Amino acid sequence: MTTTESVRLDKWLWAARFFKTRSLAADAAQGGKVHVRGDRAKPARPVRVGDRLQIRRGSREWVVTVKGLSTRRGPANEAALLYEETEESVRNRDAARARIQAAPFRERGGRPTKKDRRDRTRFARED
Repeated sequence: MTTTESVRLDKWLWAARFFKTRSLAADAAQGGKVHVRGDRAKPARPVRVGDRLQIRRGSREWVVTVKGLSTRRGPANEAALLYEETEESVRNRDAARARIQAAPFRERGGRPTKKDRRDRTRFARED
């Protein structure tokens, strides 16, 4: 962790491991998927300790408070020290995960795969 008082938003999101690359973090910020203190943020916006971030990636959403700053991407256990997720955010993500797991299982059907076609051909040749 560095001792600077602010870091670019895209660097912080990358260092905190919310995105695999800095360019993905910048694209998310540019696309309105990241809000700092309730305002839509650009990639170069400075992030400070104590800022509240809302991060959306696909169907997942995090609401975190910045606890530390870093410009380097380290191990996951170091990245976890850079933020604290709110209790409400954790509950919402757990509820979403439970809804997905409770969804009915879809039986396989529709168009046959290559393997299915080969099996049918092999079966027809045996006659």
